[in-house]
Amino acid sequence: MTAAERREKIEKIRSLPSAVEAAVQGLDDRQLDTPYREGGWTIRQVVHHIADSHMNAFVRMKLMVTEAHPTLKPYNQDAWAGLPDSNRISVQSSLAIIHGLHERWATLLAALPETAWSRTAYHPERGEVTMEGTLSIYAGHGANHVGQISGLRQAKGW
Repeated sequence: MTAAERREKIEKIRSLPSAVEAAVQGLDDRQLDTPYREGGWTIRQVVHHIADSHMNAFVRMKLMVTEAHPTLKPYNQDAWAGLPDSNRISVQSSLAIIHGLHERWATLLAALPETAWSRTAYHPERGEVTMEGTLSIYAGHGANHVGQISGLRQAKGW
């Protein structure tokens, strides 16, 4: 990946909070509790999942740049989405987390030296992962979820 491609991906991380906020703007509780697809998570759960997932990714990336080939802990995202903090409370708390987290995350990533991008870790479910690969995943992860929310809003005429 070139430095320019990396900067573009970091910018996607930096700009995600505004996109998530815009995607849920004006939705009421009934709408937030609507699954984005049959059998899928609700919009509320998706927003809380973005916060959960991106907090984990941020910590994983910090471990990769501060430790020699750390082992990363997976988590059961479906079990997390079923917890009361993911399926009952306002999305405002997770929007606040996403805003602060993404500011810190993008700042960290933009300041890393070239040598940091090849650092690795072991993920029990994925095997060896790199900083660069993790950046690629999370540059698109949030946008995919914003697309799910936007797609549902369009389909429902919200």
